[in-house]
Amino acid sequence: MGWKTLDDMDLNGKRVLVRVDINVPLVDGVVTDSTRIRRIAPTVRDIIAAGGFPILLAHFGRPGGERRENLSLNQLVPTLERAFETKVHFAADCVGAGAKEAAETLQPGEVLLLENTRFHAAETKNDPELAAGMAALGDVYCNDAFSAAHRAHSSTEALARLLPACAGRLMQAELEALEAALGAPERPVTAVVGGAKVSTKLELLGNLIEKVDYLVIGGGMANTFLVAQGKNVGVSLAERIMKDTAAEILAKADSTGCKIILPSDIVVAKKFEAHTEHEVLSTENCPEDGMILDAGPASVEQIISIFEESKTLIWNGPLGAFELEPFDAATNAAALKAAALTRAGLLTSVAGGGDTVAALNASGAAGDFTYISTAGGAFLEWMEGKTLPGVAALEQA
Repeated sequence: MGWKTLDDMDLNGKRVLVRVDINVPLVDGVVTDSTRIRRIAPTVRDIIAAGGFPILLAHFGRPGGERRENLSLNQLVPTLERAFETKVHFAADCVGAGAKEAAETLQPGEVLLLENTRFHAAETKNDPELAAGMAALGDVYCNDAFSAAHRAHSSTEALARLLPACAGRLMQAELEALEAALGAPERPVTAVVGGAKVSTKLELLGNLIEKVDYLVIGGGMANTFLVAQGKNVGVSLAERIMKDTAAEILAKADSTGCKIILPSDIVVAKKFEAHTEHEVLSTENCPEDGMILDAGPASVEQIISIFEESKTLIWNGPLGAFELEPFDAATNAAALKAAALTRAGLLTSVAGGGDTVAALNASGAAGDFTYISTAGGAFLEWMEGKTLPGVAALEQA
């Protein structure tokens, strides 16, 4: 761990610039899901408890460097005040005289929210001058936005090099969870990778087969691998032009000692509809007009037995068409088993990605996973083995 946490910093009397992700959904100016805001509350509270003055930096939407009132962070102040249980002031810019005055007049126990960093076109260009303008407002930099750490922007990368820097509580939890899952995991390690397309996860698969003991492939991706094995998948979602690439991945896995797990049986239907007529077949027997919508019960039994052997689990993507009942059965059964093993202290389980989070929440398993990341792209790039600029800047600070 080459980065510092809040516990390593002297925050008493210091103005702490905290990069957060509060890019929450809004309908008619009302926040409809405050999860991201609630998750940064521990960082804000700990800074206040240590005598610091939290000053929040964040982007909102994609204004393209233009000031757009419908993307102003001012709309979030009431929700922030409820989450932090304290007064939240707002500055109409993230740099300049107005922001500086607001920072200097902030009172103990209060929070300052600066305006959308992306109202400045220079933000996404990692402009050092914009970063210097931000740095002038504070004494310490704290990055609590792992979800933005894969972007080299002024508020995530350049700013970290200008002030004493550390990770916030959410960033700390994310990095510690990922280090436990991929950095120095307890073995055996199993990864579950699902979703529609192999082409979008080539780097992920290439990295994982060198690091995990078992790689369970599900969803439409599994169909592409079945095609690579010469099996018929009917009219199922599959990237047939990627079959040679899938075959190369299978061969590489053999050479690294990673065992790839593909469905041995499948749930097949004629329509992509909930509760449509369906049957369980061997992967050898998919009809020409069949559509594979889930892994079958024998496949689930195999996955569960692998989970029982494993000490660490990384999960990205569902095993089937989890949006449609009953084609969520494989994802739900595997997720609930992983949750039970985690609850019993037998498994460290880390999951992330939009569809993954939705599927685990729907199954009722999410609450028992060791850690669930909402970071999206940053989580995926970490799994791909890429260096994240926002994390690298903290390590080098």
